Amino acid sequence: MTQTTPDAPVRRQRAQVKVRTLRTDRWWLAPLLTFLGLSSFLIYGVWAIIDTSYFVDPYIAPFASPCLATSCEEGARFLGWAPIGDWYALPPGLIILGLPGGFRLTCYYYRKSYYRSFWLSPPACAVQEPHGKYTGERRFPLILQNIHRYFFYGAIVIGLILAYDAILALVHKPLGLGSWVLIANAVLINAYTLSCHSCRHITAGRLNHFSRHPLRYRAWTFVSKLNAKHQPLAWASMFSVMGADLYVRLVAKGIIAFPYA
Repeated sequence: MTQTTPDAPVRRQRAQVKVRTLRTDRWWLAPLLTFLGLSSFLIYGVWAIIDTSYFVDPYIAPFASPCLATSCEEGARFLGWAPIGDWYALPPGLIILGLPGGFRLTCYYYRKSYYRSFWLSPPACAVQEPHGKYTGERRFPLILQNIHRYFFYGAIVIGLILAYDAILALVHKPLGLGSWVLIANAVLINAYTLSCHSCRHITAGRLNHFSRHPLRYRAWTFVSKLNAKHQPLAWASMFSVMGADLYVRLVAKGIIAFPYA
């Protein structure tokens, strides 16, 4: 038997599974459902960006907010402000797509989800993967995942704007179902954003003495509790933003037209 000495170099490599899998359960079900769920979000997002029915007073579809182009309907413009001139002919949603989209794309939980479901790296524990190499996130393009914390700041702004839209709708139409749909979505979006690992670290993760920073410690405790629910909040907020966005568009198209829509 070969004896390893303290000075001997240690070879680091992934565990080698010689057969496809040793598991007998339905290990493929989780990555399949994840693939279908994330794919539905991507497909809907593309459709929502090019769809023009994003506003019906006082509701604005979340995928189009904040609407900052002069091509936006007047009532849909955020605080009546339209800094993007007539030269911008693309759909309004494309202006702000990068902030919440980049935040979710680089999210720690979503990374695990799409690595396993789209990239099959690996599809599940104790299952052979099709990739011969493993470099982690040290090289381009995956090294760009490290900018997640900066997308977090942009996502906070978008979350606050969605909350503003929801409150504005509630003030103008308190009996409207759409107002409450937007309120529920804003709560879930902001809860998911605050449950982010980066938020937990920024709040007080670098402190050595919590006793010297009682307010930051309380904030860190609150965020830590949300962080424990990061996975369910990621899915709940993903479907809530799709549902709220679709609801507003259906009302704008006249497909939903009951008295308290």
